[in-house]
Amino acid sequence: MQEVVLIEVTGRDRPGLTMTLTQTLARNRVRILDIGQSVIHNTLALGLLVELPADNAGCQVFRELLFAAHRLGLDAHFTPIESDAYEDWVREQGQPRHILTLLGSVINAEHIAQVSAVVSQQGLNIDQITRLSGRISQRPAVAEPPAHAAGTRPACVELWLRGPVPDISALHASFLELGSRLDVDIAIQEDDIFRRNRRLVCFDMDSTLIQTEVIDELAAAAGVGAQVAAITERAMRGELDFSASFHERVALLKGLEESVLAEIAARLPITEGAERLIGSLKALGYRIAILSGGFTYFAEYLQQRLGIDIVHANPLDIQDGRLTGQVTAPIVDGARKAQLLREIAAQEDVRLEQVIAVGDGANDLPMLAIAGLGIAFHAKPVVKEQARHSLASVGLDGILYLLGMRDRDLEALREVGTS
Repeated sequence: MQEVVLIEVTGRDRPGLTMTLTQTLARNRVRILDIGQSVIHNTLALGLLVELPADNAGCQVFRELLFAAHRLGLDAHFTPIESDAYEDWVREQGQPRHILTLLGSVINAEHIAQVSAVVSQQGLNIDQITRLSGRISQRPAVAEPPAHAAGTRPACVELWLRGPVPDISALHASFLELGSRLDVDIAIQEDDIFRRNRRLVCFDMDSTLIQTEVIDELAAAAGVGAQVAAITERAMRGELDFSASFHERVALLKGLEESVLAEIAARLPITEGAERLIGSLKALGYRIAILSGGFTYFAEYLQQRLGIDIVHANPLDIQDGRLTGQVTAPIVDGARKAQLLREIAAQEDVRLEQVIAVGDGANDLPMLAIAGLGIAFHAKPVVKEQARHSLASVGLDGILYLLGMRDRDLEALREVGTS
């Protein structure tokens, strides 16, 4: 085996450094086996794993590199790599990869330390750490739009992990407990081709796209709020059959005037980050669907407001300007949501691995389970425990970070859309 050397270069970053150093290697016919570079606060860290030509004196290469580094104000360090160590490194390249996304209002050293401890306990290695969220100035914001004001955007760091994960469910559980304790969200995904090619997003509506349960709003208007709220809460916790409880709640709305629907729709509280998320995904060609156990009237209102492509929900029966207390079968319950997700994916010619599903209740679990990326959003405890991914500390636009998107890319996308 020809001589292999690891070259580590550090120092103040500026344009042209990598060019100058690699030109030196090229003149000496050095083969680059691996290369990695990062810049933090204008400080460069460049690593090159190289193979020296059999007929080239290593001293000449190192001498030229040292002179080049000195002229550039850089420090260079050389480490010879033994043959066995090199072959071990080659074998490791076939190990599974996972992407860990750490999200929160802030991310500090304690968060990184605790996450890294779990990663280490699992025998995984961190290959790379990247910040996806934008840098935030420590100076007071001046005339910034509220959505981008300092301190309001979530912080997000992405860790690239290498190594086998014997029990992914146990690892999810560990991160769920840790995230709850630290008030951050921690998601881990297999780094495969589907993670980078999602195409369809299916949302629950109530308490997901909007921050209310519409049936509770209708019940309050009908004077039966307490009865309906109690049934709703038990159903969302999984303590009652959704379909039966749904019929029971809707029956209590009998006689409510149809005009109330428009009044409630006009004041629906859109969930933080929903418009940014959907606008960004639509600009990238995603298809967006609402699969709701709520009511078609309100889902179609959101369809017009947010630019949703597909809506499936439950139509209210109205006669003589008043609700009859009936809905048309089949009810969109948990099983129906999963069936609809499969049907839409087939119609759109999208694999299930390319589907994102987002919901908060027990009736969302079937669709969360079959989607490539199933996300429990500000969900009930039973849902967070069973879903593979959970977001609780950020808005809906936090999903963009789970897709590996950076703030600067999203800002550029927004500017293109408004130009």
